[in-house]
Amino acid sequence: MYVGREFSELTMTPVEHWELNELLYFHHAMSELAAYLNAEGVSIHSKIIHELESRGPIGDRGGWDHASVPVFD
Repeated sequence: MYVGREFSELTMTPVEHWELNELLYFHHAMSELAAYLNAEGVSIHSKIIHELESRGPIGDRGGWDHASVPVFD
């Protein structure tokens, strides 16, 4: 389950000030809805992707005891 700031608050905050869990959650959500995003949604998603890339590698490749991607309930 995502516990963090609402998207309406985050849209008024520069992406550089978002926490990692917020970036990962909304990237996942927007990726699932990519076919339905309007131009503004695509622009925000692009900014999220660029911010994630600028922060460098996240996590590892996973293992027998943990997933390779964050799991949201």
